[in-house]
Amino acid sequence: MISELEMRKELVAFSHRCYERNLLVAMDGNLSVRLPDGNILCTQAGCHKGMLTEEHLVLIDKNGKKIRGRGQPTSEMAMHLACYNTRSDVHAIIHAHPPISISFTIASVSMAQCILPEVVLTLGSVPTLPYATTGTDHLAEMVGETAKNYDAMLMDRHGAVCLGSNLLEAFCRLETMEHTALITKYAKDLGGVKTLPPDEAEKLRKMGLERYGGPPAAVAKSNEPGADLPHECLDCSESEVPVTNPALPSSDLRMARIVENPFMSQNSKAKDLTDLVTDEVIKALQEGRLGE
Repeated sequence: MISELEMRKELVAFSHRCYERNLLVAMDGNLSVRLPDGNILCTQAGCHKGMLTEEHLVLIDKNGKKIRGRGQPTSEMAMHLACYNTRSDVHAIIHAHPPISISFTIASVSMAQCILPEVVLTLGSVPTLPYATTGTDHLAEMVGETAKNYDAMLMDRHGAVCLGSNLLEAFCRLETMEHTALITKYAKDLGGVKTLPPDEAEKLRKMGLERYGGPPAAVAKSNEPGADLPHECLDCSESEVPVTNPALPSSDLRMARIVENPFMSQNSKAKDLTDLVTDEVIKALQEGRLGE
């Protein structure tokens, strides 16, 4: 059984990792763990997670009442309590502000897609909750309700909530979320996102639920058609979604293909190449196909 002293050290360590990995900045975010006696150890309100020490930790009971510690518990403690009350298997929660993942919510791009096999295996999909004012009971209720079916979620414009049986598991889910967002963004920048075929996504998710587990409500669906995957993964076909960049003007300029003749001398080859390129440029200028 892990002691409170050991949990204090882990909370400090993972707070620092979140900051070092650019998953939160300044006074953003909050972390908590549920101790064996049911009490909850959490980060203090208004503390810098990159400079966190054990003095910045507060112990509360399961109802949120402070037991000991300096300052007050995080102002978003209601969100943590809602998750703990919903999931008896959850013993650690990390709320962070991963920048790329949050950008997806601001751009109205869903992360509830099946793109990377390892993510489907371990997380399934990542839902985005509608916008709600931070620190409110309304937001806490939405997070708690979503936690019944998901181990990782995004809140519109706000950040991520990742759950785990311990801090390492919650942190890994947070890293996986942001890594997925980064890869998806790169794919979009390169021209499009190719999703997994629905049957493959379903096979992977069922395998993941059986092998790694997940929210009890999700595990209960492992033998159902589609498992716990959302329609975004099951209603689509394998496709590549083109992404155009309106900042780049289109051009009809075609590149010439040059085939080398082995009997040409070096001087004649150089002259012919120069003439060919010059002719193409002159033609393009005449037709107005080069930028002004």
